[in-house]
Amino acid sequence: MTEHYEGPIPKRRRKKKLRLGRVIFTIATLCFIAVGLYSFVQYNAGKSLAKANEIDPGSFKGDAVDPKYTSVENYLLLGADDDGSGRSRTDTIMVLSWDKNVGTMRVISFMRDIYADIPGYKSYKLNTAYYLNGVQTVKDTITGMFGIPIHHYAVVDFKNFESIVDIAFPNGVEIDVKKEMSEKIGVTLMPGKKSLNGKELLGYARFRADAEGDFGRVARQQEVISAMKDEAMKPSMLANAPKLAGALSGYIKTDLTAKDELSRALSVLMKKGVDVETMTVPVEGSYSFNSYAHAGSVIELDIVKNKEAISKFINMQLD
Repeated sequence: MTEHYEGPIPKRRRKKKLRLGRVIFTIATLCFIAVGLYSFVQYNAGKSLAKANEIDPGSFKGDAVDPKYTSVENYLLLGADDDGSGRSRTDTIMVLSWDKNVGTMRVISFMRDIYADIPGYKSYKLNTAYYLNGVQTVKDTITGMFGIPIHHYAVVDFKNFESIVDIAFPNGVEIDVKKEMSEKIGVTLMPGKKSLNGKELLGYARFRADAEGDFGRVARQQEVISAMKDEAMKPSMLANAPKLAGALSGYIKTDLTAKDELSRALSVLMKKGVDVETMTVPVEGSYSFNSYAHAGSVIELDIVKNKEAISKFINMQLD
């Protein structure tokens, strides 16, 4: 009968296993440090490129994350235009609702001429809220009217937007221009598929000298967001993500830290299947036009109808 040996593993074999484990751990640690160092260097390189127009959005206090929607973050996105007085109105007003678990981004564009109940002030056009008292007042106005919780914000000056596009997409962003555009946008665009640089892309997004007016402009702003997302999702962009995040940090005012910005940029780029859906407020059949001496021509809303549409769109129950 053959004896079966069940004694301890010889020390020589144990050392070999232990050494192999140490080697793997050391390699993994060095790789982690190298990636972190590369990201840090690239982030600072990008930040050094930014020569931004100064923006003072004022203070901001975001809402706490709802325990029922822990994977959802809502960002208030504002495009500001200085009227020459040192104070800005926000002609681009959006809320980006990002569900990190599902991998969807839903963008709500708010028309700038919405007649809004601005806390602490008279009712004015929505784009006046930022002019009156900065980003917090815009946040409080939108949350107060529609019940949307807002957790973070980002404000970009329109001139800074041009620079961001040129740094992020040196070959331009492809847009199918549907008509000739030139009036009051600083560039001339002819019909056809074009790779637009920063100045041209901004002009395209801001054009409204046609029958569609502001409704057409909002639709083009949403188109620009989608086109930029498509460019950013290309595999070649992944290596440049830290550098881009650094450049953005110099051009955009936000409540996020540099670490937050970088981690969010990498997270989005790593998820190739991220979807961007859009809607516009007011929704069809929920508004009328009016005029007031202190506010000019405005859009008056059926708040209930628009709130219900927003709730359904972002899949959140709104207060």
